[in-house]
Amino acid sequence: MDRTFAPDFFEFGRSGRRYTRAELLFGPEDAQAIDATLHNLALHPFSQEVVLVTYQSEVRYPEGTEWGNRSSIWDCSSGAWQLRFHQGTVLPEGLNT
Repeated sequence: MDRTFAPDFFEFGRSGRRYTRAELLFGPEDAQAIDATLHNLALHPFSQEVVLVTYQSEVRYPEGTEWGNRSSIWDCSSGAWQLRFHQGTVLPEGLNT
């Protein structure tokens, strides 16, 4: 993820909390598998080097499933695609269509 996150990357999480790049970088020993499916993936180009990616996530936990709207801004101006921004918003039950 060190190469994926741009130096100025930040995220607004599902909770509304703002996360910095440093807070989200962790070692392989901290990585956890998730049971998730992405739906309605769409690319919205701003230019040849900047794209907004949107999708809905379906994340399955032992206690139930959580749906969310997700958006990310990807930038290729450095010569490689990097994630500049991400936001996750929880969808109330029944709004995942």
